[in-house]
Amino acid sequence: MELSIGPALLFGLIIGIYETIVIHRDVTLPIHRAGHTVHAILLSILFVFCSINAAYVLSLLPFLAKIPVLGNAIGLQIAVGLLAAIKIHAVSKAKTATGISGGGETWFHSILVGALVVAAPYLLLLIKPVLPKWLLF
Repeated sequence: MELSIGPALLFGLIIGIYETIVIHRDVTLPIHRAGHTVHAILLSILFVFCSINAAYVLSLLPFLAKIPVLGNAIGLQIAVGLLAAIKIHAVSKAKTATGISGGGETWFHSILVGALVVAAPYLLLLIKPVLPKWLLF
């Protein structure tokens, strides 16, 4: 089982930057923007890593094989995508609840990010031939 670290970093960075751009309209304080940016990028990289390397994650957590939906790669990828969407929406609603200005992340953007996390391994198959060799580690 081969790990894909470089593409997970690249896709996670892209998705994290998208999430940061979308939520920056809701965050007024620069320190909160910086904190959200770091939070969004790191968790996006983690979610994409788990999605792209689903077989590896399943081998690390063998108890997931006993759960019917999570016991295969696509089930785990969908679960990770749903977790990403819920996390994004929850963080947005928490900021709204604390009185920080903005309307909060819409479900559309939350689900879009979750779908991108799920689609990452399949997008990788499409663009892998054009990625530079130094990124394929």
